[in-house]
Amino acid sequence: MTHIPPPAEELRLLDAELWHLDARRAQLLTRRAWLIAALHQAPPPAPVAPPRPEAPAPRVQNVLLLLGGVLLTIAAMVFTLVSWGHLGIAGRAVVLGAVTLAALAAPVPLLKRGLRSTAESVAGLGLALTVLDAYALHEVALPEVDGTGYAALASAALAVLWAGYGLLPTTSDLRLPLPAALASAQLPLLLWSLAADAVPYGVTAALLVTAAFDTGVALRATARSVRIAATVGAYGTGAWGVLAAGWLSWTATGTSAAARAAALLLLGAAIALGAAWRSQGEQRAVPLAVTAGLLTVAAFGGAARPVLPEAWTVPVHLACGIALLAAMRAGRLPEAVRHGFAWASGAVQALALLWTLPVVTLAVLGPVGWAERAWAGTPSDARAAVTLDAPWPQHAETVPVVLAAVAAVLVLAVRDAVWRPRALCGASGLTWATVIVLPSVLELPYAMGLLAQGTVAAGALGGAVHVRRGAAVPTGTPSRPLVPTRLTALVLALVTSLSLTFLALASQAATLTVLSILTVLFATASWQSRLAPATAPAALAYAAALACATGAAMDWQPSHTALLVLAVPVAAAALAARLGGAPATVPVEITGAVAGLLAMGLAVTDPPLLAVVLALGGVIAAGTAIRPDRRPVGYAAAALFVLATWVRLAAWEVETPEAYTLPVTVPALLVGALRRRRDPQASSWTAYGPGLAATLVPSLVAAWGDAHWTRPLLLGVAALLVTLLGARHHLQAPLLLGGWVLTLDALHELAPYLVQVTDALPRWVPPALAGLLLLALGATYEQRLRDVRRVREVLGKMN
Repeated sequence: MTHIPPPAEELRLLDAELWHLDARRAQLLTRRAWLIAALHQAPPPAPVAPPRPEAPAPRVQNVLLLLGGVLLTIAAMVFTLVSWGHLGIAGRAVVLGAVTLAALAAPVPLLKRGLRSTAESVAGLGLALTVLDAYALHEVALPEVDGTGYAALASAALAVLWAGYGLLPTTSDLRLPLPAALASAQLPLLLWSLAADAVPYGVTAALLVTAAFDTGVALRATARSVRIAATVGAYGTGAWGVLAAGWLSWTATGTSAAARAAALLLLGAAIALGAAWRSQGEQRAVPLAVTAGLLTVAAFGGAARPVLPEAWTVPVHLACGIALLAAMRAGRLPEAVRHGFAWASGAVQALALLWTLPVVTLAVLGPVGWAERAWAGTPSDARAAVTLDAPWPQHAETVPVVLAAVAAVLVLAVRDAVWRPRALCGASGLTWATVIVLPSVLELPYAMGLLAQGTVAAGALGGAVHVRRGAAVPTGTPSRPLVPTRLTALVLALVTSLSLTFLALASQAATLTVLSILTVLFATASWQSRLAPATAPAALAYAAALACATGAAMDWQPSHTALLVLAVPVAAAALAARLGGAPATVPVEITGAVAGLLAMGLAVTDPPLLAVVLALGGVIAAGTAIRPDRRPVGYAAAALFVLATWVRLAAWEVETPEAYTLPVTVPALLVGALRRRRDPQASSWTAYGPGLAATLVPSLVAAWGDAHWTRPLLLGVAALLVTLLGARHHLQAPLLLGGWVLTLDALHELAPYLVQVTDALPRWVPPALAGLLLLALGATYEQRLRDVRRVREVLGKMN
């Protein structure tokens, strides 16, 4: 029986259920709002792109058409070569003619329907079939005709046929026939020259004429495919023809052969010049003009080569290259052509200078060989003086002409305000090289060679001194354009002086004379403050060399010559003191220091004189240290004095270490005392540590190996005094150093007795004593730590 609650109870239940539903609905709405907000904030998911086809439809179409055309062409070739013999003459003509005409006619309706790719493939098949037709015609109807000549005629006929086919109104949209006709047009002239057994000149002419035809097509054609094919053909056949013409010109032995090769080179130059002229505004115009200029130089130079001596080959080509500069003043020539001719002229001049480089190098560096043969004897002439064991280059008689000609071009042709200073620097260098190589080329006497190099060195140095400062400066140029000229002259003077010095080593009189003159020259030039950083050290270096040469000329021992060399550091120190903070001060001081090391090296074989040299070097260093900005040189002076003392003691065969250490300790302690007086806060380790250790430590080492009692006793007394002084004045360094040395010295004295006691004791006593000591230390560990801290605090309060 179903229980029905009273109405009031049932109403209460319904209200409770509706309240639960409302609460659940509110919870779901809150969750819904949160999900909507989260979806709005999150980035939208990236759309999944469909898979990209690896081969687009046009590419697939082109591949299929290409494969189809290739397969049909192969089938036609197989038919022509294999199945040809199974048909009669009429059948053959009908089959090939019908297939060829069908293949050539099929592109017309295909183009009308918009099937361009298919039309291109079928047209390519038709062009290939025409080649097979030509081959079949030769095999059947004209077998006795020469193959090369027939190929020339066939390639010409095919070129005309394909060009006409590509120009027809109905097939003019095809891109293949015209480039194919151009490719076929590369063969007729070359094949014809080969069939006619033409000489290499004829074959080269055929190549160049073909290149001219390609160039004309490339310049006039409007279709991009035709221009590309023509450009490739022009560069290919042109490069081949130019290389062949150059080889013919280089190997020509007669005037006629050289003239024909020159005509071919001029033909190539005309082709390149025409292309450059018509290519204004394009990037290829200047390179083509450069090519035209170089070919012109090669043509005229090669034509003159057979009638001139070999030594004049380079000068003639250089003259032709310089003549190209006349084009710079020709107003009718386009700007690109003029620039190209200028670059071509520069290239010819650079190659000519490269040809002179071996002779210039030999003239400058060849005299270095006299360093191993000093004063061996005056050579026969200037060429023998620079060659020694090196061979003289062949056909070098005209090297000065080439150098002078390029120098004149730089002076006369370069007028630009920016490039003018650089050109003058180059002209100075080339003029210098001309004078340097002239005595060797002309085989002048040895004295004339010396005089020429000396004059060049003096002239270059004078030019560096008297170069103009106040030249007019054009607008937009650097403020001092003549500085490179001064630097160039200075470098040339230094290089020439070095070469001249080595060259003078052949003779004693020449060596002394040259070194004297160079010393005076560079010393005089040092009055010019801008040159002093280079000329003053050079003057000192030549003075040191003069001192060595003088000592050798007077048959002095090297150790005695060292005293003469010391005059150079003295002069350097005096000059540096006069210069003050000038830029030349440091180079002068470095040169003086090197000269001092040279003097020490010369005196190393004679210890007494070495001691004198070291002492004099210390005096020079001490004099330099007087200057406020050179105080650190005082350390070097002290070191030199100490070394001088040690060397002197070693020369007297003194073996007592205190004799070597006390001369170090006494000055060091004096210096330390002076420093402590000026700076009472200075550490005793810095002031007295080095001086005390210099004597105490070596003496302690010697005392441990000394069997006598004198040294240990004196060392102990000295260490005790040092320790007491350290304790009296509260100084760490004397206290600790003296205490340790005193302890070790005493231990050394007690060592024999300790050994005796150890031998007298039983074997168990030392371990027992060690154990008792450890127990005592362990028991009083805390007290020992406190004592250690107290000692450390006391030492820390000391200076």
